Amino acid sequence: MFTTKSALFLNLIQLFPHPDLVLPHSKTVIKNKLLKNTGKRISPKKAEEKAIQLLEAASNSYPAARSTDVICDQARMYAVRFQELLHQKDACIQKMTKLAEPLEEFRILRSIPAIGEHSAVRLIAEIGDVRRFPTHKQLNAYCGIDIRRYQSGKFLAKDKINKRGNKHLRKLLYIIILNMIRSQLSGDNHIVDYYYKLKKQPNNKCHKVAVVAYMNKLLKTIFFLVNQNEMYDYRLAPCIISPT
Repeated sequence: MFTTKSALFLNLIQLFPHPDLVLPHSKTVIKNKLLKNTGKRISPKKAEEKAIQLLEAASNSYPAARSTDVICDQARMYAVRFQELLHQKDACIQKMTKLAEPLEEFRILRSIPAIGEHSAVRLIAEIGDVRRFPTHKQLNAYCGIDIRRYQSGKFLAKDKINKRGNKHLRKLLYIIILNMIRSQLSGDNHIVDYYYKLKKQPNNKCHKVAVVAYMNKLLKTIFFLVNQNEMYDYRLAPCIISPT
């Protein structure tokens, strides 16, 4: 119903930390409270839909604590603190963006479809200078998506990524990949093409396997573009960056 890191959710916890605090109000009252506490980030129609969902959830819930319990006060305090941390995070990323703007790799990363300012800044923060890696395979190892193989006699285990690298970078790449898949209609992207190629016959790779291959392709693209000091160009990408 609500994403747990949205301003709407955190304000909602502060307003209604318990179902019994929701039920006495009408749909209109709840809608107005949601609009008041989220500014212009939600439309009246959306606020009304959320109010209906909230009333339904409250009527179907069976809380273990009363609305006067101290746990409700704790929930409010946690929501306030979480909101403060999110504001601090946004302010920190804005400072990082100003520092990154003069860098050539920042503009190069921004030229790749579905990589915005925040993603570009975080990639630079996690990877550092891409040029310090002699090959893209070493960049893969730093990320932790290089393949780990185990064999004993005739037994050959299934290939897995070693996960010994930067877990924050892996998570960031995963988020970027999902954004690329969701926003594929906004622009041509050879990496998305590669993802769907792996999903089709005769490859027929599962989502996780395709995503890891996708990560490899994205890192290889970043490595090439930064080292060659070139912007992303869909028409040239398949020719310049080999499929292996």
